[in-house]
Amino acid sequence: MRLKSTLDASGPQYRERRAAMLAKIAELDAEHGKALAGGGEKYVARHRERGKMLVRERIEMLLDPDSPFLELSPLAAWGSDFPVGASVVTGIGVVEGVECMIVANDPTVRGGASNPWTVKKSFRAADIALENRLPVINLVESGGADLPTQKEIFIPGGRMFRDLTRLSAAGIPTIALVFGNSTAGGAYIPGMCDHVVMVKERAKVFLGGPPLVKMATGEEADDEELGGAEMHARTSGLADHMAVDEADALRLGRQIVRGLNHRRLGPEPGPVAEPLYDAEELAGIVPEDLKIPFDPREVIARVADGSEFDEFKPLYGTSLVTGWTRVHGYPIGVLANAQGVLFGEEAKKAAQFIQLANRAGTPLLFLHNTTGYMVGKEYEQSGIIKAGALMINAVANSGVPHISIVMGASYGAGNYGMCGRAYDPRFLFTWPSAKSAVMGPQQLAGVLSIVGRQAAQARGQVYDEDGDRAMRELVEAQIESESLPFFLSGRLYDDGVIDPRDTRTVLGLCLSVVHNAPVRGADGFGVFRM
Repeated sequence: MRLKSTLDASGPQYRERRAAMLAKIAELDAEHGKALAGGGEKYVARHRERGKMLVRERIEMLLDPDSPFLELSPLAAWGSDFPVGASVVTGIGVVEGVECMIVANDPTVRGGASNPWTVKKSFRAADIALENRLPVINLVESGGADLPTQKEIFIPGGRMFRDLTRLSAAGIPTIALVFGNSTAGGAYIPGMCDHVVMVKERAKVFLGGPPLVKMATGEEADDEELGGAEMHARTSGLADHMAVDEADALRLGRQIVRGLNHRRLGPEPGPVAEPLYDAEELAGIVPEDLKIPFDPREVIARVADGSEFDEFKPLYGTSLVTGWTRVHGYPIGVLANAQGVLFGEEAKKAAQFIQLANRAGTPLLFLHNTTGYMVGKEYEQSGIIKAGALMINAVANSGVPHISIVMGASYGAGNYGMCGRAYDPRFLFTWPSAKSAVMGPQQLAGVLSIVGRQAAQARGQVYDEDGDRAMRELVEAQIESESLPFFLSGRLYDDGVIDPRDTRTVLGLCLSVVHNAPVRGADGFGVFRM
């Protein structure tokens, strides 16, 4: 069925919502600008004076001309003591026609040293590569671990090397292009990759540098003798190729990918039809006050091929919209929150729909705007816990790829039922309008107030109303700030905050990526408590 939009793009409500969203997008652009700035003008200038490319210039030269690059977690470390971006750029791009995961150190940020958020961001990139069979290309130039925070890096950081070997064992190629330092533990990145390119007179790969060797053994040696590209190409055999400069290293990287004979294992897309409605209008759909509901079909109409959507059970469980469509030629099932609250009917409808998607081998898209499952005596007695468990069971054990986009609210167990981060969607992106927490700020502060009041009454004390008011304001402010997309993205609870108008493009890229691997439904589910 072709969706018919009722959005009035000339009306005051639309203009108000659009203005609020554009303001949030401007804030997003400013935060992304911090990541693009790397270590700042001083360190960028120093890097260029050394005749080196910036990290995104290396990526651009590596990728096929005019091909897209889906950058992941650009706001990692936002709100922490470390620069936005976590000193590493990760993302998916096309090299010689092959979709690859790129992991590239930014040497303008503390020499590319790894901090706790670098490690977490790299882990996420490895997970995506493994799940979706993406060859991994490491663009290496790092001073190793950020030593003051080694206690948070050393123990978990060993997983980076484990991941490389597991990718290789799974038949997923790994490549290291070494542009500069790759020392101490970082030496194991080229050490554990399938293919290694080192730049002559620039690459330095060793377990211990000259000062450490002098202290440990008394031996005198320089950088080139210990770990230069020439030594590794001629003597140790660690380098498979020695590049004359950075451009040559990137050329050799493309040459290696060209020879991989790496094939996609999922079905190819069908014909593509553009939506009937303008993606620009996606900026005016979500209200600034998330308590006000909006129709997710207006979003689907601007994302789906031809604005076609075959709705499933449209008259039952109407707070959740479910149905089938295509995006950039790929079939997909959609679960989208309509009125915020999930009741028992919505949960049962979702569980059945997820089973059908698994039977058909169709990926699923979750569009979040939920305050969670309904509470209250009537709903508890009618079995809302069982119904919610039914939906969460279906989501948790579904075998087809899941993609989640948080458009508005994503509170409580509704976040779980709609495949939040804890349920391992292949990709999860948020809009600048999104908020996510255990519950809304006012509700959480109110609960604490009620509990405090009851405790005071039980002790026979007079409740401090002024203190209660101050506590509510403090808690509401804290929960509000911790619910916002920049905060959540900084902690890698999503794969990035995106402009709503880019949603169809991002979904198309994600669907293309997941089809590098076979797409299969689950063979069975856990016990459904009926």
